[in-house]
Amino acid sequence: MSSFSVEIIMLCGLIIAVMSSPLLAEDNTYQNPVGPDEIGDPWVLEYEDTYYLYATTNTVEGFNVWTSEDLVNWLYRGVAFNSGREENKFGTGDFWAPEVIHYEDMFYMVYSARDTDGSLKIALASSDNPIGPFKDVQAPLFDRGTSFIDGHIFVDGNTPYLYYVKDCSENIIEGTHTSQIYVQELSSDLLNLKGEPVLAAEPEQDWETDGEWQWNEGPYVLKENGRYYLMYSANYFASPDYAIGYAAAESPLGPWEKYEGNPILEKDLEKGVSGPGHNSAAYSPDGSEKFIVYHTHTNPQDPSGNRVVNIDRMYIEDGILRIEGPTRSPQPLPSGAE
Repeated sequence: MSSFSVEIIMLCGLIIAVMSSPLLAEDNTYQNPVGPDEIGDPWVLEYEDTYYLYATTNTVEGFNVWTSEDLVNWLYRGVAFNSGREENKFGTGDFWAPEVIHYEDMFYMVYSARDTDGSLKIALASSDNPIGPFKDVQAPLFDRGTSFIDGHIFVDGNTPYLYYVKDCSENIIEGTHTSQIYVQELSSDLLNLKGEPVLAAEPEQDWETDGEWQWNEGPYVLKENGRYYLMYSANYFASPDYAIGYAAAESPLGPWEKYEGNPILEKDLEKGVSGPGHNSAAYSPDGSEKFIVYHTHTNPQDPSGNRVVNIDRMYIEDGILRIEGPTRSPQPLPSGAE
């Protein structure tokens, strides 16, 4: 194939990718949903003035990646992690919830997948580029003979911590399938867990304890004014009742106290919002506003694993985490977006 042909193909691919992104409104607003559909569990990394979006995408093989300059318009950039590569032999399917951090001059992806023994396990991959390709460095990251998902690495100062979920598929407590969130300190190379698992959150509030299957999952931690906020999702991911709550603590290891006003983000079927959950967060381009990044069901009348990306403003006021959403009406662009 001639170099001219390659250039034409690459140009066409770029045009298609750009056209597939939502366009900014002329009045400098955006409207949810934003970004790609047929995803779940969106995670946003900001690095050198560019946002990188990773999500549950190809559950059979791995994870895609998109980039944006404004948190609204997303450009598909390819496959960030491919389990079919020679160096990636872990996982037979159910590739879920990738999260990427920039740590000690490398990019690390934590994700979960099903192992050959049938259990879900958490793995760690790395790359020198946020686009990838990511290569497994420890897969699984740990193995305790049962299922774990939704790894989340939070670095407090120079100390990394791993938050993760003991999955309800194999975790049965007094006859109830229960997903619980645990936390442990990580070694500085991120390869080993230190100390004993500490229970951070489990279903206990009325909105999250209905039925024989119960969930606290999708942990995300942020810190403000010396206080830690553990955001999490509860209820079944394909249910309209999937929603977000949070707990607060004075230490990354807790003890965590759930906010009595949970959930702080929930369905609004009149707006067409079903199952908002599994979030990350990012600052606006100028750093003055904080946004929650989360998914909702693509079709509120038929909730499923087909989900779309949403962003809404969030802030902490008097120690309480608040979200201005869910929204479906036009909203001002993130501050600093052009």
